[in-house]
Amino acid sequence: MARQPEVFVRPLDPAEAERLVKITRTTRDRIRLRRAGIVLASSQGRSAADAAGMFAATAQYAREVIHAFNAQGFAALDPKWSGGRPKRIGPQAVELICRVAKTAPAQVGLPFTTWSLTKLVEHLAAAHRLKVSTETVRRVLRTARISWQATKTWKGGRDPDFALKMGRVLDLYDNPPANGRVVCVDEFGPLNLQPRPGRGWFPTSRPARLRATYIRTGGVRHMYAALDLASGQMFWRFRDRKRWQEFLAFCKQLRARIPDGRLYLICDNFSPHKKAEVSDWCARNDVELVFVPAHASWLNWIECEFTALRYFTLDGSDYPSHTAQEAAIAGYLRWRNKRAQPKRHFAVDSKIRRPDYLPNVA
Repeated sequence: MARQPEVFVRPLDPAEAERLVKITRTTRDRIRLRRAGIVLASSQGRSAADAAGMFAATAQYAREVIHAFNAQGFAALDPKWSGGRPKRIGPQAVELICRVAKTAPAQVGLPFTTWSLTKLVEHLAAAHRLKVSTETVRRVLRTARISWQATKTWKGGRDPDFALKMGRVLDLYDNPPANGRVVCVDEFGPLNLQPRPGRGWFPTSRPARLRATYIRTGGVRHMYAALDLASGQMFWRFRDRKRWQEFLAFCKQLRARIPDGRLYLICDNFSPHKKAEVSDWCARNDVELVFVPAHASWLNWIECEFTALRYFTLDGSDYPSHTAQEAAIAGYLRWRNKRAQPKRHFAVDSKIRRPDYLPNVA
């Protein structure tokens, strides 16, 4: 086989040589660096094979680079990316995969309630003559932002005055009366003594362990809590029971704590809150009980505070006594109150602010 004649780059003027050296020193593109290096080596009198060996390329590749540079100049150094292999499935197939994946299998006559990728691929081939792999379906769904998620539940809003009550609560949040204070009230509990799962920072594969067996002793306790929106601080009391008598006593403590102006207490529809004795005392002491709609406890601003309270004081705990548990909760609330800020801007831009909001999808 005859040896191919040597190929060298055309003579370079000083400006071109300087530009070539600059490219080899500054470019971050590996392909451009390799091509510039081959051209520079050829300009120094190295053969195509020698130049290729410096960059782990073949001699034929080096010859093609040199020929291209001689014909196109520095434009030959830039990689020309092609479009790749044509897509096997078009937009119609993608739309079909997404539509079927979001359809319950029972609606197409199949005896199961959810798809697996394998079942979805089999159905696409049998019912729609679309033969694709499970990996293709997985990739299509991921690109379309369709993911495997747990179903959620909701409670229907049967309160005929839902919109009216929600509007009243939101108005108090948005425009607190100048002559009064808005306070969110609710019960937290029951607080029993048992190990509770939680999360924390631990060495890999060495998490903290809690006992799995226990005897529930000591009964349960309940916490009454109030969130003052004007200051952002919380007020609380621990009690053995949560009857109307305990709720009324807590209301009296709130009235004593905030003696001036009308007191607006946001609370849920728990039956002790609506006891006649409670209503009569509130009417005599300039206290208004503002009830959230049925199945809408999420409208009570204190609920998110309970979430944080549970996360930082109960999750991952195993208190030996109610005294220790209540001391931990009280310690966290005192720490929180030192950092409290007035509560403003409830559910800004939320769907509940839309006029067409449906309460049964909350």
